[in-house]
Amino acid sequence: MTDSLREQLYVEPKSSLGLKLVAALSAIVVTIAVLVGYAYLRRRHAASAGSPASTAQRSPEPRKPPQALILVDDALLQGKETLVGGTVKNTSAERLGQVAVELDLKRRKDGMTEKKLIAVEPSQLEPGQEGRYSLELKSQDYGSARLVGLRVGPDSTSVVYTSGSGQKRPPERLESKTIVIDRPSKGKRSEFLNSPDKPARVP
Repeated sequence: MTDSLREQLYVEPKSSLGLKLVAALSAIVVTIAVLVGYAYLRRRHAASAGSPASTAQRSPEPRKPPQALILVDDALLQGKETLVGGTVKNTSAERLGQVAVELDLKRRKDGMTEKKLIAVEPSQLEPGQEGRYSLELKSQDYGSARLVGLRVGPDSTSVVYTSGSGQKRPPERLESKTIVIDRPSKGKRSEFLNSPDKPARVP
């Protein structure tokens, strides 16, 4: 009995240690498998959707230089009409065709805005060449006009531009009126209402 008990005491610790080693190795294998699978899925997602790191490293696209300079003249009042206009200068090295200025017109009756394209004359502008645009509006229909864009080509492609102030409104001239006062004649100037020859009663 004593020998068998001793054998059992020595055998049981050996078997429990082996189980612990097997469990530890299994846990390590499972952890490695999970990490490998996660890394694979992450790499696959980055390849399909694009890596955020590569997107952040992309340099921003260079901003296009302005191709035209638009000078906006002060609006002129001509009776019941308002004249809106200005100048467009081609500041690029290329020819601009079918040039048109885009304005936002604000209506008086409802306060809404409507867009209007005004053709530039001449419609073809060579590098450094200038053109004029103008539009007559009824003062009772529209309250203001604002420059919002410049379009070129048959497809009315929007191009980059810079703007500035053009011709100023001429000062208003006040009509001078001459007032003529009739002067009394010399004969009537010496006459008085109350004189020794013609005494008058003072109330």
